[in-house]
Amino acid sequence: MDRNFFPPACAEPRCGLAFPSSLEPSGTSAMTLVIGLDTGGTYTDAALLDTATGTVRATGKSLTTRDDLSVGVGGAICRVLEDFDGSAADIGLVSLSTTLATNAVVEGVGGRVGLIMIGFDETSLQRADLARALGQDPVFFINGGHAADGTPQAQLDEAAIREAVNATEGEVSAYAIAGHFATRNPTHESHTRDLLRDLTGAPVTCSHELSSSLGGPRRALTAVLNARLINLLDRLVAATEGIMADEGLSCQLMVVKGDGSLLESGYARSRPVETVLSGPAASLAGAAFLAGTRTAMVADIGGTTTDIALLQNGAPRLKADGALVGGWQTMVEAADIRTCGLGGDSEVTPVGRGTTGGLSLGPRRAVPLSLLATQWPEVKDKLAEQLAVAVPMSTDARFVMALMPNGVPAWLTRSEARLAAKAIEIGPSSVAEIAGTQLALGAVDRLIGRGLLTLATFTPTDALHVTGDFTGFDAEAAMLGSKLIARQKTGIGHPIAETPEELARRTLSELHRRTGLALMDAALAHDGAGEMQATNNPLLGNNLYRDGTTSKDSLVKLSLELGTDLVALGASAATHYPHVARRMGVELTVPDHAEVAGAVGAAAGSVCQRVMISVTQPSEGRYRVHLPGGPKDLGAMDDALASAREVAGQLAEERARKAGATSVSIEISEDIKLVPLGGGKELFIEALVQATADGAAA
Repeated sequence: MDRNFFPPACAEPRCGLAFPSSLEPSGTSAMTLVIGLDTGGTYTDAALLDTATGTVRATGKSLTTRDDLSVGVGGAICRVLEDFDGSAADIGLVSLSTTLATNAVVEGVGGRVGLIMIGFDETSLQRADLARALGQDPVFFINGGHAADGTPQAQLDEAAIREAVNATEGEVSAYAIAGHFATRNPTHESHTRDLLRDLTGAPVTCSHELSSSLGGPRRALTAVLNARLINLLDRLVAATEGIMADEGLSCQLMVVKGDGSLLESGYARSRPVETVLSGPAASLAGAAFLAGTRTAMVADIGGTTTDIALLQNGAPRLKADGALVGGWQTMVEAADIRTCGLGGDSEVTPVGRGTTGGLSLGPRRAVPLSLLATQWPEVKDKLAEQLAVAVPMSTDARFVMALMPNGVPAWLTRSEARLAAKAIEIGPSSVAEIAGTQLALGAVDRLIGRGLLTLATFTPTDALHVTGDFTGFDAEAAMLGSKLIARQKTGIGHPIAETPEELARRTLSELHRRTGLALMDAALAHDGAGEMQATNNPLLGNNLYRDGTTSKDSLVKLSLELGTDLVALGASAATHYPHVARRMGVELTVPDHAEVAGAVGAAAGSVCQRVMISVTQPSEGRYRVHLPGGPKDLGAMDDALASAREVAGQLAEERARKAGATSVSIEISEDIKLVPLGGGKELFIEALVQATADGAAA
C-alpha cells in the first residue's frame, strides 16, 4: 500500500479574530508566534496565533494519514507557513493536541500489553471493569505490594517477574504495573519497572506515576491504557518533530494534556494516557476564543468521536474522579468532557434483527468509501461487482488496508500473522478477498482492533454525498455503498431501506438522534441527575425519552430541551448541528474557524503539573508522610504537613520544568480530615496536600 495514501488537503485560511479576555496574554515575549496543531482521526488542523496581539494569522487543514502521520502533519504545517508573511525562524513554539489517544481508547485500539499485578489476587480483575479492558492480553499476579500504612505486606517475588517476562517475550509491545497501595509506597512498582526495562527494553508504565489516588484496579486500568498508547503517541511526536526539522522550525514542541495544559514532547511520550481528551480540552479553549462566549454547552464533532463539555465562566471544570472515555473510568486528570463514539466517519452497520431492521453507528471509525475511492478508484469496480451478486453478503461494502510500516508484529497468532502478511502483500482489498471463513473474519476484526488494519465502509460522510449535502470526495462510491447497505435484509427478509437515498437519510437521522441523546446525557450529568444511558437511570427504559421526540398523533406530548446555548465545532458542525439544535430547541453558534478550534486552543495553553502527597496516622503520636521514595514517619502533625508541603512543591516544580515550563509558580492546597472528640480534642484521620505548579512554556 502507498504510504502517502491520503494527500494533504488544506482549507482556506481566515484571520483577524481576537482572544477573549480570559485568554489575553499578560505581556509579550520571544514566543509571540505559536503554531497550534490538532491531529484528529480524520483531519490534522493547524493555526498560527500571535499571542501578543491575540490574532489568528493563518490556518491550514490536511487529511490525517494514519499509515504515515508525517504526511498529514506536514500538510497542515506547510499550509500555515505558506500563508505566513514571516519565516520559520520567527515561530517560538509548536503546540500539539490530538484525539488519537481518545479515539484509540474509544475504538479499543492499541498494542498488546502485559499487566503485572503486585499483591492482588484474581478477584481484582472483576473491579473497575479491568477484565474487559484487558481482553486477551496477559496478566500476572505477583506476590508483594504494601498495606494501607505503606509497610510491605509480602516480599516482592522477582523470580515470578522473570517468569512473566519469559512467558511474554516477543508477544507484547509494552508492560503495565499496578501494586497494592502503591500510592502509599511505590517501591515495589519502581523496582519491577527497573527489572522489566533491564530484561526487555520495552516501555513500562507504573500506576503510581499516573495517579496519586487509591483504588488499585482503576489505577491498573489507567496503566494498561497508557501502555497501549505509547507507540501511538511516539509515532505522532516523531512525525511532528521530523516535519519541524524539515521546515526549519527549531523551536520547542509541546503536547496538550487532557486538562488543557502542556507537556514537553519527550516527557509526554512516556505518559500518553494524559493526552486522552487532549483534543477536546484544546477545543474548549478554542471555543471560548472563537465564539466569544463564557457559558455554553460545547460539542465538537470529529471523524471518530463527539466530545461534549460545559464551558462555565470561560473555562471547563476538571473531573475530580478522572476522565470517562468510551465507557472506561480512568484516573486521568482531565477536563470534565464526555466522549462518545459518534462522528462523521463512524462505521455504519446494518441491524437485521426485528421486522424493520435498523442501523448501528460506531463506535469504530472507518475510512468513508467516498474518500477511499479518491485514492483507490478500483474500489468502485469492486462495489459494482458486489452489487451484481444477487444475494447480499455481510462483507459487502467493507474493505481493509494494512497499517504495518514495520512489517507483521511477532506477537500475532499464526492465523492473524498470515492474514496480516496477506493484507500487506495485496494492498487495499475487500474483506471477502482476505477472509473467507468466520474464523478469518474474527481475525480481521482483531487486527482492526489492534490498529494493524484500517476498515473502510459506509459512513455518515458517505450519506452526505448521497443526499448531496457534501460532495468533496467521490459521490459514485458513496452511492454504490449505500445501495449495498440498503439491500441488507431485516429479520423477515425485507431490505433495510427501499432506496439508497432513504438509507442515507436514516443514517443521518440516527446520527442526529444519538447526538441529541449524548447532549442530554452530558446536561443531566452536569445537573447531578445521572445519565439517560446509564444502566441505573429509569429514563433508559422509557422510549419516549430515549427518542427525544413524540409523533404529532401522540396523546403524550414530550420534548427535550437544553437550558443553555450550544456551540458546535468541527469540520461537519455546520452540516449536522442545525438539525440537532432544532431537535433540542436550543440556540446554536457555529463560529468561524470552527473546523480548527482544537489547533487554536492548543496554541493558547500553558504548563501545569499537580502533585498530591498524603499523610496518615498509623499509631498515636506517629504521622506518616507517603513520599515517592517510601514512607517517612514524624512525631508531630505540623512537622508531617510541613514535610508534605515541601516535597509536594519540589516535585511539582520539578515535573513542571520537565514538562517544559521556564518560569514556575507554586500553589499549595490541603485537605485535613479531623474528627472532633469533645473537650477541644480532635482525631487526625488523613491529610491530602496538593501542590500545583504553573508556568509558561519554553
